[in-house]
Amino acid sequence: MSTTRHELLLAFDLLLAPERFKDYGPNGLQVEGRTTVHKIVSGVTASRALIEAAIRARADAIFVHHGLFWRGQDGRVTGWMRQRLGLLLGDDVSLFAYHLPLDAHPELGNNAQLGLQLGLLAEPGAAGRFGEQQLGCIGGRSGGESFADADALAGHVEGVLGRPVTLVDGARRPIRRIAWCTGGAQGYFEAAIAAGADAFLTGEISEPQAHYAREMGVAYLACGHHATERYGAPAVAGHVAAQLGLVHEFIDIDNPA
Repeated sequence: MSTTRHELLLAFDLLLAPERFKDYGPNGLQVEGRTTVHKIVSGVTASRALIEAAIRARADAIFVHHGLFWRGQDGRVTGWMRQRLGLLLGDDVSLFAYHLPLDAHPELGNNAQLGLQLGLLAEPGAAGRFGEQQLGCIGGRSGGESFADADALAGHVEGVLGRPVTLVDGARRPIRRIAWCTGGAQGYFEAAIAAGADAFLTGEISEPQAHYAREMGVAYLACGHHATERYGAPAVAGHVAAQLGLVHEFIDIDNPA
């Protein structure tokens, strides 16, 4: 089966509601490819490696979390931008990218899907959200039990994500209430503390967060930007592909960041 590029864009927009978010780059169709779509490839970032892999997989469209545009980047089409655009335009492949809207979707988004992977459940309604544009989630283990301590939580996360975690253990106590926000959400740590978290889990850590953790008695876990954001793109693309009768394939390009 197939659909049109326009119908695919409408389906993504209807699901993710990008108009609700203030974002630094365009959400939606970033590069226009062929009109008819049979197959979608999803991935985390629109890197050259992902684009090349999608072309080899005979994709008509690519769906990602990180598109071609980053905050403050040079707008000239040179270097890596020229290479990526050359591949997309040369093979007539569309690129769809959704940044904050993909983080925020309550069932299929990055935060919801990371929680699902880790066995964490956000509290219902507004009580389960915090931070700028209410992107962060806060809750606990789906079974209601606590982690014995921050080391136990870190070990659990490492087992699920398959990579080491940087832990700053300011808690030194059982971990019941956990806040999380995928990717580069280290700036959400103070909001997580204010929301009553025992631990905060995100992708990255910057210099101030270690001090906040120790001084405020809240554990901080930096689990990898890419590692925490591997789950939303395939969940959304797979959902829309099933809805429209398309083929979907997730291609994970490893990234140690």
